[in-house]
Amino acid sequence: MESSASNESRPLNVVIVGAGIGGLSAAIFLRQQGHHVTLLEQSRFANELGAAVHLAPNANGLLKRMGLDAEKTGANPALRMTQYLPNGKVLFSLDIAAQGKIWLHKWLLAHRVHLHQELKRLATTPDGPGKPATLQTASKVTNVDPNSGTVTLASGETLQTDVIVGADGVHSNTRAKIPGAEGIKCFGSGKSAFRFLISRDAALNNEETKKFAGGEGEMGMIFDRDRRVVIYPTSNNSLLNFVCIHPTAESEVGEAAGEGWNQVAHKDRMLEVYKDFDPSLVKLLAMADEETLKVWELLDMAQLPTWTEGKLVLIGDAAHPFTPHQGQGAGQAIEDAASLAVMLPLGTPISEVEERLKLYEKCRYERASKIQEYSRVSGRDLGDGPPLDAHQYASYNFGHDEWDASSQVLRNHLASRAPGMYLRNPIGFGPMPGPRQSHMGVSRNGSQSMFTTASIKFATSRTVLQNLLPTSEFSFASPGTIAYATFSLSSLSNLEWLGGRGYSHFGLYLHHVKYQKPDAEPVIGAYIPVLFENLADPIMSGREELGMPKIFSELDVEKGDAGLRLSAGWMGTKFCDFSLSGLSEVSSAADETGSDQKPFADQGQLWYKYIPSTGSTEGKKRDADVEYAVFVPYAADHGVERKVVKKSKAGKATVSFEKGSWDSLPTLHHIIERLSEISVLEVVDAWIEQGTGVGDVRSAKRV
Repeated sequence: MESSASNESRPLNVVIVGAGIGGLSAAIFLRQQGHHVTLLEQSRFANELGAAVHLAPNANGLLKRMGLDAEKTGANPALRMTQYLPNGKVLFSLDIAAQGKIWLHKWLLAHRVHLHQELKRLATTPDGPGKPATLQTASKVTNVDPNSGTVTLASGETLQTDVIVGADGVHSNTRAKIPGAEGIKCFGSGKSAFRFLISRDAALNNEETKKFAGGEGEMGMIFDRDRRVVIYPTSNNSLLNFVCIHPTAESEVGEAAGEGWNQVAHKDRMLEVYKDFDPSLVKLLAMADEETLKVWELLDMAQLPTWTEGKLVLIGDAAHPFTPHQGQGAGQAIEDAASLAVMLPLGTPISEVEERLKLYEKCRYERASKIQEYSRVSGRDLGDGPPLDAHQYASYNFGHDEWDASSQVLRNHLASRAPGMYLRNPIGFGPMPGPRQSHMGVSRNGSQSMFTTASIKFATSRTVLQNLLPTSEFSFASPGTIAYATFSLSSLSNLEWLGGRGYSHFGLYLHHVKYQKPDAEPVIGAYIPVLFENLADPIMSGREELGMPKIFSELDVEKGDAGLRLSAGWMGTKFCDFSLSGLSEVSSAADETGSDQKPFADQGQLWYKYIPSTGSTEGKKRDADVEYAVFVPYAADHGVERKVVKKSKAGKATVSFEKGSWDSLPTLHHIIERLSEISVLEVVDAWIEQGTGVGDVRSAKRV
């Protein structure tokens, strides 16, 4: 039987071996989760001149989550990409700033030292959430014991910890403690890279070299068959960063030059490697300061069988070294750090730590391995293999938020631990006579029913919204991290099926969601994750007959000439404010649908019908009796003609949610918490419509 200590929930003691970008990112996220973190760095952080680093949208978003705005430390946006032939002629030039508008966060070009300094500050500052991490420099780790959680230093000091994070880079010592890693060593990829920084003004002030200095935020790439030069600005566009990749045999990488990032290089050797390139580029390379010119071998490594053992977990280059051809090395280390912290929220029982480390690996292994392979393929010599699909690579790399993705994996994991638990989509209450028919099956007439509908359409984060989609068959049609959604309130009256009475419903609609089954045409619609209603009868009929995600809520609506306001709550506990004001009447003739879906390419409405099975599960996972997607085409017959008699645009619109606890919102708190995570980045449109004709959604069908 496990001891009570093993089931203890308290702040975890975490030792991170290595204080590079990955280690410091892990320290920040873990301290913000409430844990006690010690960073062990064998160097003294001295004499590192550094170079630039890509912060693609997937990495930049995580930095912002931890509270780091890289633009404030000198990082500049990547705005254009230009590729040259070796003779200096332009092959193509892309406006990546325009293409990047589909991503929620910018693609930045940062100075590695500036980024590192800010990460170190956030990890160790007394300000901010959590206890500051303790940073010990000149602390070489000589041994770790994954089973006992013991870390031994060269000084003889030992540290006892709950989690050991191996963030000690490509030449990791902690990696050797992973079973199966003993025979896996890093190896040379066949290429090395010269790296250096020069003043951008120096390049701009020379007539021959200024074309390669580019515009602000412009990346230049000059490719020959087996060598290339990549140039891009950093530090508020004041410096140019150079990465000059070439066959290792042509530069002096080796024991005489030193090891790692700071191997000394000779400028004349670099100029010899690129002597056949455009003379103006060679002249630009000659501006390098030989005192700061470095060269390093691009290392690769076979996949490890696992990244965890006992209390030890690897992140960053210790787990998966990257060649630089996708600019994702730092980004993937930051993603590792985020995922690890998600899996270890405050209150994680000590007995579950090893299980959570395996869950981290489950989140990260496939993605990091795939991007590793993308990097290898991108680094092939020209003419080796089929053409690359750069768009596919960028979409996979950029269109991901690891915090959101890992959070969903953790939710699913926690849910799966109770195998007899119902998976309650808010659908499936018992059948009763409703809006489509009487208790005798006679069709209802909704032509004289009246409606007032108020809607706020807004831009938000796709990576937050996608976790509300019920199965992998649902996804957003666009790979971008900006998505669009609508909160909509409808107050209905004079309903025949309710004896002339009415009710209100308030729901969330996610635009441009694709439902795709194998070997079938996709359906694109506005997906409804939840619909609050303030009357039991439509909730029961909608859940049972249509499978709609309806749940009860108090919906208090106040409407006047100046605007409309909704206060939503449960048993006196308010959880939502929704308001439109500054109304001005407009013609409704141009929009008879009342939903203006065309900009989002929605073909109708989507939801997911789910009814759990009944009876004893005998310790097995509970299956569903019914689960499938439902679709209602906008163009279909809804049983009545809808007529808009008045439409008003709103000058101001707001919506906000207030999280409750399990005792204040016992049946809703988990839903309201998720809705409160949705940020309104921009209100796209807001309006109120009034009219007659309330449809009965009889056209709903199983996809």
